[in-house]
Amino acid sequence: MSLTQIPRLIATEIGATPAQVTSAVELLDGGATVPFIARYRKEVTGGLDDTQLRKLEERLGYLRELETRRGAIVGSITEQGKMTDALAKSIAGAVTKAELEDIYLPYKPKRRTKAMIAREAGLQGLVDAILADRGADPVALAGGFLSEGFADTKAALEGARDILAEGLSEDASLLGRLRDHMRKAGKLAARVVAGKEAAGAKFSDYFAHSEEFSRVPSHRALAMFRGRNEDALTLDLEIDAEAPRGESPAERACGAAVGAGGQGAGDKWLREAAAWAWRVKLKTSLTLDLMAELREGAEAEAIRVFARNLKDLLLAAPAGGKATMGLDPGIRTGVKVAVVDATGKLVATDTVYPFQPKNDLKGAQVAIARLIGSHGVKLIAIGNGTASRETEKLVADLLALLPGPEKPVKVVVSEAGASVYSASELAAREFPGLDVSLRGAVSIARRLQDPLAELVKIEPKAIGVGQYQHDVDQHRLAKSLDAVVEDAVNGVGVDLNTASAPLLARVSGVGPGLAEAIVAHRDQNGPFGTRKDLLKVARLGPKAFEQAAGFLRISGGKEPLDASSVHPEAYDVARKIVAACGRDIRALMGDGAALKNLNPASFVDDRFGLPTVKDILAELEKPGRDPRPSFKTATFTEGVEEITDLKPGMVLEGTVTNVAAFGAFVDIGVHQDGLVHVSQLSDSFVKDPHAVVKAGDVVKVRVVEVDVPRKRIGLTMKSDGGASAKDQARERGAAPSKPVRGPMQSGPQSGGNAFSDALKGKFGR
Repeated sequence: MSLTQIPRLIATEIGATPAQVTSAVELLDGGATVPFIARYRKEVTGGLDDTQLRKLEERLGYLRELETRRGAIVGSITEQGKMTDALAKSIAGAVTKAELEDIYLPYKPKRRTKAMIAREAGLQGLVDAILADRGADPVALAGGFLSEGFADTKAALEGARDILAEGLSEDASLLGRLRDHMRKAGKLAARVVAGKEAAGAKFSDYFAHSEEFSRVPSHRALAMFRGRNEDALTLDLEIDAEAPRGESPAERACGAAVGAGGQGAGDKWLREAAAWAWRVKLKTSLTLDLMAELREGAEAEAIRVFARNLKDLLLAAPAGGKATMGLDPGIRTGVKVAVVDATGKLVATDTVYPFQPKNDLKGAQVAIARLIGSHGVKLIAIGNGTASRETEKLVADLLALLPGPEKPVKVVVSEAGASVYSASELAAREFPGLDVSLRGAVSIARRLQDPLAELVKIEPKAIGVGQYQHDVDQHRLAKSLDAVVEDAVNGVGVDLNTASAPLLARVSGVGPGLAEAIVAHRDQNGPFGTRKDLLKVARLGPKAFEQAAGFLRISGGKEPLDASSVHPEAYDVARKIVAACGRDIRALMGDGAALKNLNPASFVDDRFGLPTVKDILAELEKPGRDPRPSFKTATFTEGVEEITDLKPGMVLEGTVTNVAAFGAFVDIGVHQDGLVHVSQLSDSFVKDPHAVVKAGDVVKVRVVEVDVPRKRIGLTMKSDGGASAKDQARERGAAPSKPVRGPMQSGPQSGGNAFSDALKGKFGR
């Protein structure tokens, strides 16, 4: 593969054409962002969406690294004077880094090995002699190769075996077949470490566990890897465990690789040496490779699930610009209270102590009621942590006492990450004189008003919608989550005159430095009148303006189109559309009836094609539309506040907090999320839980089982109430085994002189 072949390969993977990929690569290399390309360069890429572009970007990086490594390997082998046409062809044909490294292994500089020492002592001659005469007794042959360090025939044969084993371990073709066989036929086996039963109790499902390696789902793989890292479990890749010694497909493949198919004494020794090489060297090294491969795949899936959940959370319905009270529940330390106005500005704070030890319930209610009345509070956001249900009941009782029909609406919201934000440098700059504990209440209030605007201030990992996020590659995780945040922010759009620096930093082409510069310019000069005024910001040049302008909104500005997602570069097209309607632009925006009579094709020109024109028409019809759903909240059942209050059969309302490969977690108001197993999500078969629910959804569930000691709650969304959890297949259960087809294709089973000569070349130096 070469750099010129990369577009063709990526095109196949993302369902596009090589020309589309080439165009997208040129834009990315030119500094364009994925959101910008997906939204404003549809004509150039043929309409590649953000998902395709993200995958393209990731694969492009991998394949370019692969080509760089390929070039380095070619250079190294050429410098050694060992490059051949066949080797060059093999290197050129490698499509993964693992395959490339297998080919390079015999030529890779290495520290002094047992095989090297044996060769230095002349034992390559013994290997050649055994290969050449299979009828001769290897012990007798060894007698002619004794030397210092190899003083007897046993030592000499062990040295010859080391040479043979090293040759097998550097045979790229053999390694490929063995690795494939292990993937298909291997079983991942987990066992408890003796004496760690109590300390590792949370891994008890894996104390005596075995399942097909090829079918291990990511969440179980990561659970077992964590158990191993915590010294509670041992992991092994079992392969051909029931095959007689020397007769397993892997051992036969190694024997075939040295042409040991005959019945002579030499053939027997070669088969035994090859089997030893498999057991002692190849199986160990390949197991390590495949475990790393399994972990990498599991991490990739965990990151994908985390990213998807994060996207759902970021794009959750905003309650909107209403005066909101945030309550950060606590018992001994009190309930922290913060009130923000419709714009999110902090206007009041307090701390009340309705619970032990003060038990000032009446005083707390009076203080909260006073703040509601003083600031016209319409929403009350209650954090879902410790004392959440107690605080919710306090508020419910208070609301029942308030006069008038229009009372504030209480909502329980996730407070995940609020404490992280509270102690951050950003929070300190935003609220320099405010106690850390009260900053959390502000965050809780604001994330109800606009989840996206508030959650961008928190490190994505701290938001709490992933599994095993601390176990995966942190660089890959951060890169993936940052991409999700970027796509979410740009998908919704940002108000240029009200957005915080952290929110602006996520806008296409902006970043933290320019975001701070935009806010500083706004503070010094007042609100931006037009998008073009952005060019007055220090260090914000034409390129950054091109990338960012379409995603920034100005409401009520001089230019009506600045309130829309129409890019300034296409304003002339929008004005032609307006002129065709014979209406004032402000009157036309939002009038779908007038726009539906237009033919989009009539506005296409050399620069802007049909996709852009259709986007402009859609935006004029619904200017500045928010893609997020309408606001809805769950109502927790009164009297159900602790896990001990739950009984099988109860029907409850809750909010989906997390979606994993094996099901969905639902907050039902008892401080412990319940699990709706994938088998209980629907009356019909569900392959992907995310196809049924997403984070933030309000759902009705029925309690199936309650395990108080382990704090596990089994829920169902089936119409029949679901089966007992004991009757379900355990979440960790392996799929039924499939028979592995016959032995591997491993080449000739007998070794003639021609094959022996080839082997001399392979194992010789």
